[in-house]
Amino acid sequence: MYKLLLCWRYLRTRWIALASIVSVTLGVATMIVVNSVMAGFRHEMQERIHGILSDVVFESNSLIGFYDAQWHMEQIRQVAGDYIEGMTATVVVPALLTYQYNDRTVTRPVQLIGIDEETQSEVGDFCKYLQHPANRQQISFQLRDGGYDMRDHQAGDEAPDRPDMAQAGWAHRRRWVERQRMIESMQPRADREDAPVDPFRSDAALPAESTDPLVPVTDATPDATWPARASAAPRHAAADEPRANPSEPAAWASSPTGEEESGNPFRGLPVATPGLPADRPPREPVDQLQPDASSVHAATAAVEQAQERAPAADAAAAADLVAAGESAGAVKDPFDARPREEDVFDPASEQHDGLVLGMALASYRDQQGRDRFLALPGDDVKLSFPTAGTPPDVCHASFTIVDFYESKMSEYDASFVFVPIRTLQKLRGMFDPTTGIGYATSIQIKLRPGADGDAVRDMLRANFMPQLYNVSTWRDKQGPLLAAVQLETAILNLLLFLIIAVAGFGILAIFFMIVVEKTRDIGILKSLGASGRGILGIFLGYGLSLGLVGAGAGLAIGLLFIAYINEIADVLGLITGHEVFDPSIYYFLKIPTIVDPATVAWIVTGALAIAVLASVLPARRAARLHPVEALRYE
Repeated sequence: MYKLLLCWRYLRTRWIALASIVSVTLGVATMIVVNSVMAGFRHEMQERIHGILSDVVFESNSLIGFYDAQWHMEQIRQVAGDYIEGMTATVVVPALLTYQYNDRTVTRPVQLIGIDEETQSEVGDFCKYLQHPANRQQISFQLRDGGYDMRDHQAGDEAPDRPDMAQAGWAHRRRWVERQRMIESMQPRADREDAPVDPFRSDAALPAESTDPLVPVTDATPDATWPARASAAPRHAAADEPRANPSEPAAWASSPTGEEESGNPFRGLPVATPGLPADRPPREPVDQLQPDASSVHAATAAVEQAQERAPAADAAAAADLVAAGESAGAVKDPFDARPREEDVFDPASEQHDGLVLGMALASYRDQQGRDRFLALPGDDVKLSFPTAGTPPDVCHASFTIVDFYESKMSEYDASFVFVPIRTLQKLRGMFDPTTGIGYATSIQIKLRPGADGDAVRDMLRANFMPQLYNVSTWRDKQGPLLAAVQLETAILNLLLFLIIAVAGFGILAIFFMIVVEKTRDIGILKSLGASGRGILGIFLGYGLSLGLVGAGAGLAIGLLFIAYINEIADVLGLITGHEVFDPSIYYFLKIPTIVDPATVAWIVTGALAIAVLASVLPARRAARLHPVEALRYE
């Protein structure tokens, strides 16, 4: 009983021991807070990684993919069907995203993922991170008519508003179309596509109806002006070239050099020599001929009549062909190149293929934690990605944003773009039109609760060729990141535990001082019959009491700090003028924390153990004191 009494008295009166208690308290509280925050970050990270990556990923080693994903799924079920709950096929390729923001073009590298909207939600939490409530129930690549979340649904009611999302959807698309049409109507006629060509511009091509014989034939002059120029200025044989047979009444038109012109539409056609009768004897050289004006006008009129009859005959033949085709069930005039009204794309009432865009690709978060958008659901974007051919070509396609994907993982939100898998297969040439079977680059596999992902992975690796396929779990896919977080947590725990160790050395020094100071008291206790074990128990109990007080205070302070950690962060931000937890960096509006009872228990136990061990040496020295030696100088 006297042991506890003395321990309590020393604890109340020895203020020098307060320094040791404070060290233990700070060490315990710091370790509890750090481990809780790190556990919260690690949990959120794993949830988001696992939300986009299924339990097991079966993928091709090539961007071309593997043929017939359904057949591969059947083979996978034969190997590990007892452990599998669901599967879905995907196509993953690198791509470039391009869209307009005001007058600036934004281009970003992305990961383009083709998903099956019917089965994607069965293997992960993809739909959980979408911004439209209906899409969170069942993903659809059709643009919604409003109803998008006005604030982050994952952050709760305390999240700041997103006023731009109020008009997202068809309302935003129609407003954008009206603005574009208004801008086009306000442009000068010279800048519009339907403006007439200025004939005085140096770069303007000669119109097709021009018949000026003085205009030289250049690359800028359309070939359609040839017949008009020929009718205004008929070409004759060269002056220095006699006819092959002078007795023939006709001559073949040729170029001044004697060579046929490849661009002359009248090459090879017999042209009557004006002013010469058919039975005329061998003619004189052409340069000596002086045809009369009436003959020239007659020949010109004949050519013009032939040109007028030819288009009319062609048009009549085309009309007969169209009429015959319509009567026989034909549906299109091959000579009508004008776009029909039903073929014109109207962006105010139509959309391109749907696309789900990563939130960070079209938005940014300001210092106040508000999201600012560069694009909204309803805007059109362009994607450029490689085809599946060898060598691959570049494919360009337009898509319409139908929703945003926000997983709170900046690595995913700033790189992932989702489109329908059938659309991506057709655009990349990964689709066989004769059989209706496509290619896929990966199969996402969800396991039943309690199934061992590593065991399923090893089973699939043993049954599929590693040269063609790669099988991994979601932890394998993000192994370096998860390992880095685990290593960081371990190093922090080691460093913080040294704080408690420093407190232990303080307890050791204080106890040695107490033993020296209380030598006379120890001698009196021993002379009154106290044993060595009793003296040892006094000092060990004193060290244990210091540890209990320090660890208990640290536990209370740590748990209280965790409960109000976000409020404390706000207060510190107001005092320092800088945010302690910047949401634009971490993409979390609140600091995530998870209190693990097992972790808290070993932290408190470790603090107690250090305090007791630090008091062992001073307690043994006090227990070994001889009462005569202790009282000799008294």
